Amino acid sequence: MDYRYLQAFLLTAEHLSFSKAANELQIAQSAVSRQIKLLESSLGEEVIIRSSKKVLLTNKGKQLYFALKHFEKMADNIFEQEDKAPLKIGILHGLLENWFGPYLKKYYTNFNKNIEIIVKSQNELRSLIEEGKLDLIFSTENIQSELISSLKLFDETLILISKNDIDINNLTSHRWIVYGPADHLYSISEKNHNNFIEVESITTIVNLVKQGIGIAVVPDHAIKHEDQLICNKLPKMPKAEIFMTSLNYKTLPKNIEEFINIL
Repeated sequence: MDYRYLQAFLLTAEHLSFSKAANELQIAQSAVSRQIKLLESSLGEEVIIRSSKKVLLTNKGKQLYFALKHFEKMADNIFEQEDKAPLKIGILHGLLENWFGPYLKKYYTNFNKNIEIIVKSQNELRSLIEEGKLDLIFSTENIQSELISSLKLFDETLILISKNDIDINNLTSHRWIVYGPADHLYSISEKNHNNFIEVESITTIVNLVKQGIGIAVVPDHAIKHEDQLICNKLPKMPKAEIFMTSLNYKTLPKNIEEFINIL
């Protein structure tokens, strides 16, 4: 059943006038009449009694009209609720702590809407957005598929930080402060190291380095000038790319579009 036929009937029943329905739909009156006839043909029932002066609804027509009004209200509520629903964002922990904050603040200066932020690993973030449980994710993975696609936002430069001067060729002479077993310190050192502290917080890692407890590899945007740390460049370390990923909408939902525009 073509939705246009239902819409033509709904407006005709609303105004009890073919001409007023035609004006609202911006089509010819004859087109409205034809669409309703096609609706009646598909239903096998008359929904309108036509006369030269009046438009009357049959009993079935009245029932259909009330059903369509109820449907129209329900449909409006569904899309209105979607616009008001919290924006669900998934993000890597380090990006949330050091990069995301200013954009979140900018968003709230423009919109008074709720956001749910979920911190997960890269693989978990991908699974959640593929399942439709997140609206946007921010990670270092470039995903291009039939369901989702990624847009590169910026390059993330990694640096080796320390409280005092160190020999970059002898990293095992210092305690390592690492994010986990996949920390970049393991990839830049020629030797494994058993003297380490594992912390799942970039901010805490930086604070521990500031106290002289060890050395760490972190994104450059995690360091502020007032931290007074020694920052060693790592020319052999490839830059990490940061991506924003969303479902492949033909038309973005309003709340997602608003946040993307902030970025």
